[in-house]
Amino acid sequence: MSIGEVLGLLRPDFPDVTISKIRYLESEGLVEPERTPSGYRKFSSEDLERLRYVLTAQRENYYPLKVIREHLDAMDRGFVPPAPSGEPLAPQVPVVVLAGDTESRPGAGPDLRLSRDELLAAAQIDQQLLDQIEGFGLLAPGRNGHYDAAALLVATTVGELAAYGLEPRHLRSIKSAADREADLVDQVVTPQRRQRDAAAQARADESVRQLSALTLRLHTTLVRRALGPG
Repeated sequence: MSIGEVLGLLRPDFPDVTISKIRYLESEGLVEPERTPSGYRKFSSEDLERLRYVLTAQRENYYPLKVIREHLDAMDRGFVPPAPSGEPLAPQVPVVVLAGDTESRPGAGPDLRLSRDELLAAAQIDQQLLDQIEGFGLLAPGRNGHYDAAALLVATTVGELAAYGLEPRHLRSIKSAADREADLVDQVVTPQRRQRDAAAQARADESVRQLSALTLRLHTTLVRRALGPG
């Protein structure tokens, strides 16, 4: 979309918005439209929704640009923006339901990126436990130093197990079993992944999902059977 088209879409909800206002928000780094070779701005639907959030936060909550910029950065890392309540609340980690578990837990999509402090807060664990979790190889930050959704779910689960007296050192066998299961699945799908066409890659991805679900079901069944009725 051109800047004029964006203005036309925003005007019904924000009558006071102008092209100068949009350009100002761009200059402040709150939106970064692409540029054509001739220098014209081209806005995406994501840019439009970003502008809507900025304008709403200013009008409804009177947030300063510094706070809005922090919220946008958090949203870019997978957080959910705070509900418009007039209070400068921080964005929240989304909630997902783990497969095979009806209880909602902290988690998010694949784009979630948490700092160390954010991981500690979201998983509700302390620094010492996280050091132990990392020390025994149960999780690690990515190359950019952030933690993803899988790391959050691991940290949360280990924290819950700690309440039963199970420490990270007790969980090394689970990590080893998971690695072996992953190697087994990888052996099955590697021939498909070596093929170059998109259809083969899609089949490999589907095989990974199905085999992961089947191995998880078998693992869960065997553990429950070994523990006996109860």
